[in-house]
Amino acid sequence: MAEHAAPLRIGVAGVGSLGFHHARIARELAGVVMVGFHEPRPDRAMKVAEQLGIPSFPDLSALLDAVDALVVAAPTTIHAEIACAALARRIHVFIEKPIASDLAQADRILDAAARSGAIVQVGHVERFNAALVGARPYLEAPLFIESHRLAPFTERGTDVAVVLDLMIHDVDLVASLVGRPVESFEATGIPVLTSSVDIANARLTFEGGAVANLTASRVSLERMRKLRIFQKSGYMSLNLANGTGEFLRLKQELPTFLEGGRPDGAGPLALDIGKIVERIQLSAEPVEPLRRELESFRDAILSDTAPLVSGRDGRNALATVLAIEERIMSHVSRTSAA
Repeated sequence: MAEHAAPLRIGVAGVGSLGFHHARIARELAGVVMVGFHEPRPDRAMKVAEQLGIPSFPDLSALLDAVDALVVAAPTTIHAEIACAALARRIHVFIEKPIASDLAQADRILDAAARSGAIVQVGHVERFNAALVGARPYLEAPLFIESHRLAPFTERGTDVAVVLDLMIHDVDLVASLVGRPVESFEATGIPVLTSSVDIANARLTFEGGAVANLTASRVSLERMRKLRIFQKSGYMSLNLANGTGEFLRLKQELPTFLEGGRPDGAGPLALDIGKIVERIQLSAEPVEPLRRELESFRDAILSDTAPLVSGRDGRNALATVLAIEERIMSHVSRTSAA
């Protein structure tokens, strides 16, 4: 597909809590004209139109007639329906995570994209977290990654297991950092306050030997979004909640340590870790991750380049979390029957 000339006409399908922010940001992006949005709930549509000062399209087809690109922030169950309608018109689509409810629907989207030549980007926003942006120059072949994504209980997202609601962020994130397919995994979890899994742990082993240990909970007493990355050159600790982190690595010029302890024979050598390790603060320009994400979508379209988070990436993340959920529920069923 040829490069698209700016300005790019964009619309949003679904202006719930997240879709509202997509519409808010899209109207402010350089090189973009925010055409309007489609929201099937009249009261919500009227409220958002008044708040943001942008048109509401009662009919999705009318919105598709007016745009070059569409953000799909509707319920996951209708992602495929909306995305495929847009792709049939060669409209580029940004689809909030997860890409679809199941793999069959995800494949429908990928097939429609292949036929149309339009770009599909999936909304795995943590890839645009300032901590990750700051860490990228120092990343090199992670060997072990540990993530904790914990949140207090709310009714939002409880129609699906916590692996689809929360853990999918980290499944995509670690896969992008390792850069290799998942070879095997172990998983466990339990329902606590809902009929689906509320707390889960998964251990993923990737081709080449890298390992990731992921914990997600929506029944925690505290909020936590942390990622720890171990690689040969050092250790990174990233706080995804506030977009900061640090990298601890060995200094290039190290003191000489003599084998057998101190030269005066007075016992083992006391090690001052501060003399051999440097601490590098990791940060990036304090830009809202959702804004970075939409800018990336815009840039991919205008330059006709692959999006940072492709439809295939979204499909792979979905496949992994669905397999994790199935493994956990099988374990829960066996345990309950015992």
